[in-house]
Amino acid sequence: MSAVPVSSPLDWAHPLVRDWFVQRFGTPTEPQEQGWPYILAGRTTLISAPTGSGKTLAAFLACIDRLVRKALAGELSDRTEVLYISPLKALGNDIQKNLEIPLGEILQMAGERGLLMPEIRTAVRTGDTLMKDRQAMLRRPPHILVTTPESFYILLTAEKSRAILRDVETVIVDEIHAVADDKRGVHLSLSLERLEVLTHRPAVRIGLSATQKPIEDVAHFLAGNGRPDPVIVNIGHKRTIDLGVEVPSTELGPVASNEMWDEVYDRIVQLVNEHRSTLVFVNTRRLAERIAHQLGARLGEENVAAHHGSLSRKLRLAAEKKLKDGEVKVLVATASLELGIDVGSVDLVCHISSPRSIAVALQRVGRSGHWRGAVPKGRFFVTTRDDLAECAVLVRGIRSGELDRLIFPECSLDVLAQQIVACCAASSSAADGTSDGWDEEELFALIKRAYPYRNLSRETYTDVLEMLSEGIASQRGRYGAYLHHDHVNRKLRPRRGARLAAITSGGAIPDNALFSVVAEPDGANVGTLDEDFAVESMAGDIMLLGNTSWRIRRVEGRTSRVLVEDAKGAAPTVPFWRGEAPARTSELSEQLGDLRREISDRLHGVVPVEGWRHLPVVAEVVGWLREECGLDASGAEQLIQYVLEGRAVLGDVPTQTTIIAERFFDEGGGMHLPRF
Repeated sequence: MSAVPVSSPLDWAHPLVRDWFVQRFGTPTEPQEQGWPYILAGRTTLISAPTGSGKTLAAFLACIDRLVRKALAGELSDRTEVLYISPLKALGNDIQKNLEIPLGEILQMAGERGLLMPEIRTAVRTGDTLMKDRQAMLRRPPHILVTTPESFYILLTAEKSRAILRDVETVIVDEIHAVADDKRGVHLSLSLERLEVLTHRPAVRIGLSATQKPIEDVAHFLAGNGRPDPVIVNIGHKRTIDLGVEVPSTELGPVASNEMWDEVYDRIVQLVNEHRSTLVFVNTRRLAERIAHQLGARLGEENVAAHHGSLSRKLRLAAEKKLKDGEVKVLVATASLELGIDVGSVDLVCHISSPRSIAVALQRVGRSGHWRGAVPKGRFFVTTRDDLAECAVLVRGIRSGELDRLIFPECSLDVLAQQIVACCAASSSAADGTSDGWDEEELFALIKRAYPYRNLSRETYTDVLEMLSEGIASQRGRYGAYLHHDHVNRKLRPRRGARLAAITSGGAIPDNALFSVVAEPDGANVGTLDEDFAVESMAGDIMLLGNTSWRIRRVEGRTSRVLVEDAKGAAPTVPFWRGEAPARTSELSEQLGDLRREISDRLHGVVPVEGWRHLPVVAEVVGWLREECGLDASGAEQLIQYVLEGRAVLGDVPTQTTIIAERFFDEGGGMHLPRF
């Protein structure tokens, strides 16, 4: 099927939708103009475009137009026709808000023109959704449903919610790169195939992303295996970006001193005061709390907010709203605000240390300049010499158009077992749990249509079925048998309890031992703490959460709760959460090795002795680093010194092809090498 030919980019739209768009935006952006013909033709379409280029509206406008036409014709019924899948709960809430504005304005425009048009309704279904809202959704399904991969899986598996998905005609997977390279994406790919079996006809799939490589593999991940080639609308990820590396005047070392941190805080305050709205990204929740607290002490607590995944939904939404409404000058966040969330007109993004990924850096800097013609502006703050080298190659990689390559997990058997049990449990519709079940060959065919399972062997599939039907042997007998496997009729049926196991044990996000933080006396949920931090805390301790000081009243190990009260600004300790720092990507590591080698080669024969900075060849390399990597003179000289001193001591520089292991001796004289 080819694209629908149009003489004008919006000739296809209903006059109401077209006039609203023209009044709001004037002319379409490039991803909108190129994407609409294929979406209208019902093609599976992947739109790759820079952040802030209007690709979300490119996906939604054709759906809105279809719903508006039905509403005006009196054919709009209470059924869900559009499913939007977001990798983050916060992104889902934001999309709903940004959908309600255009839908409300189109409804108002219809009334002004004397047209009778019923309301087009949206709803969000995530882990944060209240029970009363979930029940209301089942009684009266929204026309557009916003959800996450995990909640989508539950909707497919729970008996009552499956019914509202039968009428889905369009599936939009936003920020697809954020899930495609891990087991969440594997899980989602199987859920999309289960939806295809459930719906009356195959839904049109639309994928959106700002950063992805290789783009062809991402498109096939979206479309599934054994289907026509998807359409790729690739606007590219390169755009004009104002990037810079902020180097403290204090000489960098292996760790940051308190004096250096004070300098970093003061510089951020200066930048915040020079801009209307600033986002500060960090790599860990602990650092988010610490920096928000320090900035609050300098700018006033009312001007600073924190945002991370361990804060309650209420506090996260409040922080987003404050920044969007201009009530705070700066918001300190982790990856919880990385993807596509509209937090108003952000002028500047600061990042503390390297984000350790080119794609993540692009996403985070892309949170700024979200209006037509604006230039995103980002500043990377370095705190150590290793940070300096990494941020330098990060800027160099972005300027040269590099991207991190996505690595797709294949044939994940844990996810496969979950989805097989969920498929069989969802096929059970009778009150007593009985059903005809799944034909094992048909289920195998469904699984093979998911891109990550295109190479799944029949033998491996049979082994998984055997485990799920016979259970796992242990000293106390067998357990974990969730299916009946009828080898004669080749049918798979759920055992009692299979549906409950599928719903309560689904997903690919690892479980963490967390304690809930509950504020007294009103009982409001504040957020969560790492188990180790919670059990090490005592009544009377003051801790920081959400840039607010809380006094611990009681730690309840049995209920996994920490009861707190407002500490009225008393000096707090900063909580910690385990295992949250990101790893560096292979592409960034390779570029880091290349930069070290290039500096070493350009300064062949130069040794770090007195007067080395005044050598003409050093001045030449300093100028090259300033041009290539966005460093100032001090940063360039410190990076050169780091490479030269390392080469002088170690005899070489570490690269992708040269590994240098530093040995050390313990108190007993035993020699040790670091573990790789």
